[in-house]
Amino acid sequence: MIVRDRPSGLRLFLSLRGSVLPRILPSLILNTVIATLVTLTHGDLFDLKITLTTIPFSMIGLPLAIFLGFRNNAAYDRYWEARKLWGELVLRSRNLARQCQSLIKDANPANAGQGLDDVRVRMIYRAIAFSYALKDLLRNASPSPEIAVLLRESERKRLTGSSNAPHLMMLDMGQDLRICLDEGRIDPCLATTIDNTLSAMGGAAAACERIKSTPIPFSYTLLLHRTAYLYCFLLPFGLVDTIGFMTPFVVAIVAYTFFGLDALGDEIEEPFGSEANDLALDAICKSLEINLRESLAEQNVPAQLAPVNYCLT
Repeated sequence: MIVRDRPSGLRLFLSLRGSVLPRILPSLILNTVIATLVTLTHGDLFDLKITLTTIPFSMIGLPLAIFLGFRNNAAYDRYWEARKLWGELVLRSRNLARQCQSLIKDANPANAGQGLDDVRVRMIYRAIAFSYALKDLLRNASPSPEIAVLLRESERKRLTGSSNAPHLMMLDMGQDLRICLDEGRIDPCLATTIDNTLSAMGGAAAACERIKSTPIPFSYTLLLHRTAYLYCFLLPFGLVDTIGFMTPFVVAIVAYTFFGLDALGDEIEEPFGSEANDLALDAICKSLEINLRESLAEQNVPAQLAPVNYCLT
């Protein structure tokens, strides 16, 4: 995710970090070269004069722009829903830490020094591990190294090779809550409150999995992609007789807009990746870890992640 103050003037015009320009540059250059050749030959292909008016481009261009806008809105809806789900996960994890410390009875306050043998510490640490495991699942990544120190050895072995580590962690959360009930350390009515928090965390994870596994229909994306490229590559033939030597400049601007909208929709359609415009899941997980470790009065709390070249992963 790009994190920076909005530049102004020429700096905004020349900014490349977070721009789709590097991604579309080869196609844009090719389109401009073709437009230049069409301008130099005045639209002649050998002895054949290719004559097109601006009417078909006007008829196609407006619907194309509208449908590209609809697709980008759908892609941004996925991006924003994903961000809200991770915000919900952060909120519920903080609530879980508070509930474990205030509702589960013990002679001593919950403290990180008591280690994983204390069920309250164990559940709070597992909530941190849950966020990292969910991030890894959504990014198809190897398990984060932070998880190893947050779980007991038996739990780590259970997660090895698992297809859905966050789900197994929720099962372990339920087992620990059951133990507290059996030992009389929590009132059954209050246990329901914690169980609702755990269910909300599981629901947020399942909703993220739904977004990841259900992309925008490929046929819709393919249709818009093909139409945008055909439109831009044929556009010089419709403009050369009208605007002459300005044709390459106008074509380049139109192509940048249409190619850029198409590429931008592709980028934000999958919000859980690690590209510049994807969600900063690493930073969210680290922030959550800091909050929960501080709630256990830990001294050596990790630092927040800082943007690198304005990019926060």
